[in-house]
Amino acid sequence: MNTVARKLVIKGTILTVLIAAIFLLSKYGPQPLSLLWQDLEEFHPRRGRITKFLISFGPYSSAVFILLQVLQVVIAPIPGELTGVVGGYVYGETFGFLFSTLGLTLGSWLAFELARILGRPFVEKFVKKEALEKFNFLTTNTGTTICFLLFIIPGFPKDYLCYVLGLSWMRLSTFLIVSTLGRMPGTYLLTIQGATIRSHEYLTAVVYAVISAIILFIAYLFRTHLFHWIKRQR
Repeated sequence: MNTVARKLVIKGTILTVLIAAIFLLSKYGPQPLSLLWQDLEEFHPRRGRITKFLISFGPYSSAVFILLQVLQVVIAPIPGELTGVVGGYVYGETFGFLFSTLGLTLGSWLAFELARILGRPFVEKFVKKEALEKFNFLTTNTGTTICFLLFIIPGFPKDYLCYVLGLSWMRLSTFLIVSTLGRMPGTYLLTIQGATIRSHEYLTAVVYAVISAIILFIAYLFRTHLFHWIKRQR
């Protein structure tokens, strides 16, 4: 067995054990309340359908939700803006934030490891060529603070960053700290939106949604300036 195959087996085993533990803890951990998924569907039909899908798994719903967040990073089947709000709605502010953070951290770790083990040819299958060239400077000697800023600023393709940083010299422990902490503000803002809908605080939910939209709009307007400023700090 060559080195690459050996690393894949080891990492795959670790991931399998983690997933098994998540399902075990899900069964004996906090369960979603008997919620009317139609409440969320009034705000957003797709979020309502995802909520109904999760609740159908009963005691394993939180494990499925965490795996959705993992996949959201690795292959992006569902936008994070959808799953983040659903997490707060189904599991509340505390556990919704915890489950989302756990899933996003695992997904970030998996993307980072896949890039590190399989290399650039593999990454090119997941990351658009334009994005890879744009963030190619991160594969050289990039500071931790710069990477943290890229994760914390709304609008930057954080999932792409996980793959790109996997091609860099950054240590795994540093990457996990930077990516996890950088994602937390945005994750919490999405979670609290869902939690307020859950508690029927609809006006508060709208306020948080507007705040999120304003932040994203500002980040979008200044995305080019922010990117070039961060790149100059290298």
